[in-house]
Amino acid sequence: MHPIASRITRAWQGRISGCMLGKPVEGLSMRKGPEELKRQLELASALPLRNYIPDAGTDPLISSQTRCCLGNISRSEPDDDINYAVLALMMLEQHGRSLTTRDVAQHWLRHLPYAATYTAERAAYRILLVHGEEWFPERGEAGFDLDLCSDNPYNDWIGAQIRADVYGWVCPGNPKLAVQLVTEDAKLSHRGAGVAGAQLVAAWGALIPEATDPADALIRAIPLIDDCPPATEAIALGQSLAGNPMGGQSITTHYGDMSAVHTLNNLALVVWSLLTYPDDFDAAIGEVVAAGLDTDCNGATVGGLWGLQDKPIPDHWTTPWQGRVGVSLAGQSELELTALVDRTCAVFDALNGH
Repeated sequence: MHPIASRITRAWQGRISGCMLGKPVEGLSMRKGPEELKRQLELASALPLRNYIPDAGTDPLISSQTRCCLGNISRSEPDDDINYAVLALMMLEQHGRSLTTRDVAQHWLRHLPYAATYTAERAAYRILLVHGEEWFPERGEAGFDLDLCSDNPYNDWIGAQIRADVYGWVCPGNPKLAVQLVTEDAKLSHRGAGVAGAQLVAAWGALIPEATDPADALIRAIPLIDDCPPATEAIALGQSLAGNPMGGQSITTHYGDMSAVHTLNNLALVVWSLLTYPDDFDAAIGEVVAAGLDTDCNGATVGGLWGLQDKPIPDHWTTPWQGRVGVSLAGQSELELTALVDRTCAVFDALNGH
């Protein structure tokens, strides 16, 4: 067995399971807020949240995602969080350490359906379509300054942060390389806190495998991100609430009316949850999803980082989707977990000269 195969398997399992947990309530959380989310989970007898959400039929925003609900799952359903993890893997397979923002833009145009993008990514994609040279997706230069793509109203929202995980997974013990790679990806669509959140997730993921615990890894990761006071303040808020079961509510209250898909409030939730429940996968993803905001993104990020500790993911999360990973990338609809693990390990070998 490859020396990092177990850890990578659990990272993929954790990311996919956390995403699937949050997916049925993503729309509910964003449109109706944390209090209504809590009310619906109570009506479904799902609190504390320690398994997939029942299809209780109490809200159409939940029942519209019935294939992601308890008892109805046969595979992980396609989601942008998993699309971006697979796309990062594809880009690293082709470009390795030499990955550039131009490469990221070309891969988006070739493989990422426009309708599968949101907020900053959709805005950046639109700019690529309007200003890019005719043959840019296949070859050559963009024909304009790609920095223009990140000049959009959503460039400090969560999109880049949800694209970050795999860069950390393939760089265990080398957080500087993880940050270098994720920055090339993130800056296509994001600036400021949007980039810093992605850098933190990648660096943290690179450090967890060799740290004593996630808290130690986080302390070592923070100095590696860009100077961004709002991001460091969000991280510090999450750290300060570690161990507090009401930390999620405190964070959502602290950020008030900030968009539910902003980087800062969600980053604070991720930090709080992983530091509070490093030994309890059920609680780590369950509590970050129950807290609200961007539920599937936070479940995925916490799940993936938790898995990097190489502790077992409980079977009730992984058995329902049977290693079947749904995606909505061009020419791809379903992948096998084992194949994703093998490919991720091969990228690790290529990056590290094995």
